[in-house]
Amino acid sequence: MAADLIAAETLAGLHAKARKQLREAGIATPELDARLLVEWATATTRLDALSAPERIIDGEAVMVLDIGLSRRLAGEPVHRIMGERSFYGLGFRLSPETLEPRPDTETLVDLVLPFLRERIAKNGIAELIDMGTGTGAIAIALLSQLERLHAIGVDIAPGALATARENARLAGVSRRFAALRGDWFAEISGRFDLIVSNPPYIPRREVANLDREVREHDPLLALDGGEDGLDFYRALARGGEERLYEGGAVGVEIGAGQRADVEAIFAENGFRLMEGLQDLGGHDRALLFML
Repeated sequence: MAADLIAAETLAGLHAKARKQLREAGIATPELDARLLVEWATATTRLDALSAPERIIDGEAVMVLDIGLSRRLAGEPVHRIMGERSFYGLGFRLSPETLEPRPDTETLVDLVLPFLRERIAKNGIAELIDMGTGTGAIAIALLSQLERLHAIGVDIAPGALATARENARLAGVSRRFAALRGDWFAEISGRFDLIVSNPPYIPRREVANLDREVREHDPLLALDGGEDGLDFYRALARGGEERLYEGGAVGVEIGAGQRADVEAIFAENGFRLMEGLQDLGGHDRALLFML
């Protein structure tokens, strides 16, 4: 359908139409999804919706919204449609080979920031490696907070690395961020102050039971943590010692109910748990280990 054949509509009318369609389709969060899609399609804000509800939106923007609504009704997540998601106050581009950065992962950033600040205060600089970097969200969020931090993001997926490089550029930290293709530690040399990771941690048997939006749109490689969901914690714990400076640490995100198992895996490899943080839902979400 050509944009010039689509009638212009008011901003308030578009919000009402989007809410109605999503609500009638049984979408879990119709009001939020409608607002995000309308703002994305029309380049407007919440303030615009309140202060200028009768603003006329041209046919081209209406068409973009209609396409976005069709994709949402077909089960595609809102942020996949928009092509980006906010994380730690920054906007991150998405691609088919990356997970969406989610608010729970901000807990891991909060956990490791004080440790990195201490290392910088002591040594003048700090270096980290982000294993399975995806969009680069964890590393780039940390770089945005610490001017004397340098980071390498490692991922096996070329598309993820391209996305991470673009996100580092957009965040203004690309001079301190390098993206490296590798299978965990296989291509890594040297030592670091911190290894950080949000690894795949879904047990393989549970992947098929995930919500449709996750199962059909998130990359399988970023979800499947092996038979018990713990394969990549074992890899991090086994390979971590020889890649850390003295006094270095490993910070990881974990899934629900995994704290005891992950703590045991790191203990078997000589690490001790220094601190853990819960997410906003009260679940154990991030753990920090040291040798």
